[in-house]
Amino acid sequence: MLMKTLEVMISMADKKVGKISHYYNHLGVAIIEVKSPFSVGDTLKFVKHGSGEEIFQQAVSSIQEEHKQLEKAAKGQSVGVKVDKLVHEGVEVYKV
Repeated sequence: MLMKTLEVMISMADKKVGKISHYYNHLGVAIIEVKSPFSVGDTLKFVKHGSGEEIFQQAVSSIQEEHKQLEKAAKGQSVGVKVDKLVHEGVEVYKV
């Protein structure tokens, strides 16, 4: 029951923009498989898959694709985003 309540709270307030497919620890960069667009300056929320537990939130300061700086990430892209904390594959990403 609590799990469902958490999922409903997330889905009502935030829009899912993708999922982490890889994390480069030495760079502090998460690779996001983009399902919905987001831009530099947007705040993203990182949530554990299944539990709905929020890991952290942060503003997007940099988006890159193949070492090329972008202002926006579009649906279907695989982009790198600099993150402040460690994230694991499968973590869901929401735009706040």
